[in-house]
Amino acid sequence: MSAARLILYIFVMAAVTYLIRMLPTVLFRKTINSVFIRSFLYYIPYAVLAAMTIPWVFYAMQDIWAAVIGFAAAVVMALWGKSLVAVAAVTCAAALAAALML
Repeated sequence: MSAARLILYIFVMAAVTYLIRMLPTVLFRKTINSVFIRSFLYYIPYAVLAAMTIPWVFYAMQDIWAAVIGFAAAVVMALWGKSLVAVAAVTCAAALAAALML
């Protein structure tokens, strides 16, 4: 890859990132009063993160069942309200234990 093409790619990524962050500020100058739209906008980051992450969780390990057990452990720990570090630690331990047993 040439240096000019790399600089072009970086410029395009910067422009797209800037537009995504700038457009809502310019388009929505007034406070949004609709409860539906406010709740919709509140949950978008969580939905996008889940849509990008969850499918790949099942490809993280060679054995699909170990990944399913790790995912189940993560869901249970998250529902119990545990911290992110605790959820990650228990998930890794559960997936590793399942992989070693299977």
